[in-house]
Amino acid sequence: MEILLLITLFVVAVFLGVEMITKVPPTLHTPLMSGSNAISGISLVGALLSAGSGAGIWVNVLGFIAVVLATINVVGGYMVTNRMLAMFKRK
Repeated sequence: MEILLLITLFVVAVFLGVEMITKVPPTLHTPLMSGSNAISGISLVGALLSAGSGAGIWVNVLGFIAVVLATINVVGGYMVTNRMLAMFKRK
């Protein structure tokens, strides 16, 4: 039963994330990436807790996948933010 709850939570999180990104105009995507890094960091902590919980093989696998995806999102967000901030530095 716990795995069903975790899968449901994952599906709802994916749906809300997609809705959040698709409703934003393209000119705001870079600032939005900066703000969403905090949310991804929180998701990364939850994924780490799920992956290391030892609640079952599927929980560990889904937790590991969540860790990988959240890490990619955080690193990509910081790279985009760094690039955006570099545009405003004086030479």
